[in-house]
Amino acid sequence: MSATDWRDHLGFGAVLVAVVIAMVRIVQYHWREGTAIIGATLLLAAGLRAMLSPKRAGLLAVRGRRVDVLTYGGSGLLMLAVALTITGGPLADG
Repeated sequence: MSATDWRDHLGFGAVLVAVVIAMVRIVQYHWREGTAIIGATLLLAAGLRAMLSPKRAGLLAVRGRRVDVLTYGGSGLLMLAVALTITGGPLADG
């Protein structure tokens, strides 16, 4: 095995796949659903960063564990709040 095992990046890969799915939904004019998926994905990233060792966290580890978990979790909650509370406007679902 190499110095950096591919399994060290599985958490980041799962997060990346979920964000791609969310972006597809946004491009299909389902912006609320896509935004909610991104918010949930950020909460997943926070959970993975909290549970995985620094080596296994791979690309999810940007700063210290506490800072990463608070940043991912806070951003995820804010995104979910936006997706679930904004109504009307030019992007309203039909």
